[in-house]
Amino acid sequence: MLRRFALTAAASVAALAALPATAQATAPTAAPTDRLTVTVTDSGGEGDGTYELNCHPTGGTHPNAAEACARLDEVTVWGTDPFAPVPPDSMCTMQYGGPATAHITGTWQGRPVDATYDRSNGCEISRWDGLVPVLPATSA
Repeated sequence: MLRRFALTAAASVAALAALPATAQATAPTAAPTDRLTVTVTDSGGEGDGTYELNCHPTGGTHPNAAEACARLDEVTVWGTDPFAPVPPDSMCTMQYGGPATAHITGTWQGRPVDATYDRSNGCEISRWDGLVPVLPATSA
């Protein structure tokens, strides 16, 4: 048994030594699986623009990346889509929350995201506000 262990260990060391130095020194690094592009217009503040948001690990150009990732983690519940549109048969208040619009694309939790946001009625305002700070708080 000890001889088999010694032979296996020796074979493993020999196989590792045969690898190029770059293969030995670098381990594969996984790209973030949660990567979003957030585009905001007419929010009435400094939130307008296009931002990259990476989570797990946190990064990108989003001005509040850590808080945005924490919010997405908070609203992500198994079996639901945190980016789902307002259902078409919803009863929404007829209020106007301003001209702000947003578009979020990318991948979240291994699933593609392509969601649009506005503040055209009470349901859409609530949907927007539920993603702050992914989307900026508006001044309207």
